Amino acid sequence: MTEAADSYEDEKRIVEKIHESRGRIERELAKVIVGQAEATRQLLIALFAGGHCLITGAPGLAKTLLVRTIAQVFHLDFQRIQFTPDLMPADITGTEILEDVGDGRRRMQFVKGPIFANVILADEINRTPPKTQAALLEAMQEHQVTAAGVRYPLEEPFFVLATQNPIEMEGTYPLPEAQLDRFLFNVVVDYLPEDDEVSVVQRTTSTKPEKVEPLFSGVDVTEFHEVVRKVPVAEPLVRYAVKLAAASRPGPSAPKFVNDWVSWGAGLRAPQSLVLGAKARALLSGRFHVATDDIRALAHPTLRHRILLGYRAEADGITVDSVIDRLLEHVKEPIR
Repeated sequence: MTEAADSYEDEKRIVEKIHESRGRIERELAKVIVGQAEATRQLLIALFAGGHCLITGAPGLAKTLLVRTIAQVFHLDFQRIQFTPDLMPADITGTEILEDVGDGRRRMQFVKGPIFANVILADEINRTPPKTQAALLEAMQEHQVTAAGVRYPLEEPFFVLATQNPIEMEGTYPLPEAQLDRFLFNVVVDYLPEDDEVSVVQRTTSTKPEKVEPLFSGVDVTEFHEVVRKVPVAEPLVRYAVKLAAASRPGPSAPKFVNDWVSWGAGLRAPQSLVLGAKARALLSGRFHVATDDIRALAHPTLRHRILLGYRAEADGITVDSVIDRLLEHVKEPIR
């Protein structure tokens, strides 16, 4: 009984810390980042849920700065990897070298690569060939690296935040569906409104940015992950998330617009990501249960990279986001 009470008090303390932290985190980020409130919120939700993120946006929109600043706020070890066409898997995971141990003897010693950090920024991930992209797959899914038959666990917490440029596609290698599906969200970073751009220009050409103060530790983030998964969610809401994903798959029971425009729909990881992200969003909003609005708010970043459009959609000028809008209109919300 005492252990159960202690566990409850610990979880209550962590939940209160999550709720109170949102304002503090936003204030620290505001020292460096101007605007991008929605993209920042989605990245924080992914961090609290323990998922990887794909960040899509044009060059110069502070994607790298945003990720580095979030890592500073949570006091996490940060590594940036610039993906290029000549990058090899060993450049990411590490490699074995021959080491002299004395007495004329030598042995193979594994030298860890930049993947051994808490937050990995895979910059322009679509610029490197599939062989190197695949080097991330095991790390993203299993949180480990295998070299010469030996498994090396990665430090927890572990996040991969990958950026890609949606404008220049010449000389790029589109990510395979299996790897795209392992990203919790696809976060879009767009151009700022005029007033925010003016603020950025004034700030960056006059004074140095304020120092960002770390608020948490890796242990705190790990505790957040455990508590987020314990947030209750009603069965009708889980069913709603499943129906949203299922409706995106072409077939006899799919909506007409899906059969017309979609060549491949979202898989099982989509509703899993929706529900997990909704739990984190609920806690950050100060609620102890998932609401329909949590799932609807995360439908776009969750489904955006999991729905593959066909040639007819491109001919009609249809975007993935517009298909998701139609899905939200088509699938009925659970009765409140």
